[in-house]
Amino acid sequence: MTPMIATTSTKTVDMTQLQQHTPRNILMRIRPEAFTAAMIAIVSIVVAVINPDFLQVGTLFDILRSCTVTGIFALGVLVVLAAGGIDVSFTAIAALTMYSITKAVALWWPHAPMPLILLAGALGGVSLGVLNGRLVDWLKAPSLIVTIGTQYLFRGFLLTFVGTVFLMEIPDPMDNFGRAALIRHATGQGTLSVLPASIIVLVAAAALTWFVLNRTLIGRAVYAIGGSLNIAERLGYKLPVVHMFVFGYAGLLAGVAGIVHVSSSRLANPFDLVGTELDVIAAVVLGGARITGGNGTVLGTILGVVLVTLINNVLILTGVPSTWQKVIVGGFILAAGALFSIRSSR
Repeated sequence: MTPMIATTSTKTVDMTQLQQHTPRNILMRIRPEAFTAAMIAIVSIVVAVINPDFLQVGTLFDILRSCTVTGIFALGVLVVLAAGGIDVSFTAIAALTMYSITKAVALWWPHAPMPLILLAGALGGVSLGVLNGRLVDWLKAPSLIVTIGTQYLFRGFLLTFVGTVFLMEIPDPMDNFGRAALIRHATGQGTLSVLPASIIVLVAAAALTWFVLNRTLIGRAVYAIGGSLNIAERLGYKLPVVHMFVFGYAGLLAGVAGIVHVSSSRLANPFDLVGTELDVIAAVVLGGARITGGNGTVLGTILGVVLVTLINNVLILTGVPSTWQKVIVGGFILAAGALFSIRSSR
């Protein structure tokens, strides 16, 4: 009987090993960040093969510059999604904040210190974001519906009461900040490539968001409520507090992103940033965050921003028409959604 038992046991082990190497189980082991990084590598290789000019320091600097404002927005959206909500009003918050503050600084304090201007943008964004959180909690309505409403409210207020005129001459501190270079690189042909200092704001926002989500009690509450509201409430987490925090935090980063956007473009346009909401949300989803909440990482979000930026800004080098960029982003989202669905069904 002993040999038979040994043979049966060996067969069982072999079957278990075979099952572990099925395509489905292999997909289960792929982390969202690894999937997004692989997509970035594939896109980069394809573009570099078709157009070797892609492999230049200037191209890298251009990508990082394009990632800055989108990345700051995406970090705020990540916190909201992790809590099981969704916010589409962040660009309206940024537009109202950046235009109002730029106009106020130009009129009353044209030489205000840049850190103070960024702080004013953050405070303006927080106030509008907290309003979102209060409305979500008070109305007991889905956050998508509420933030669609406040998006129209904020933009309507801006265009009706604040102004619709382009501010072509922004205050000197904002102009100087937008022109400031963190790194300058000169090529052999004499072309100068610049990595703007505004990238520091994105790095600081990423570090702060990582700390909040991973090293604070409110970060635990965000993931807990996004994972299971009933269990989170039994554990003592207060939903109204979390709502005000996540929407307030998204508003804070939106206000900062608005100031960075004006400084970089050196133009305050009240009609700016319209329609970029889907790109930002797509970047966060491609980074591994689920719309239903409970997960998502800062690293994955930044990688998602890089991937969307690559597709929107670099594929033109390969001759791909701009109309196909959304198709490619949509295909990546579907692939990521299938992968993450398989992982969540473990």
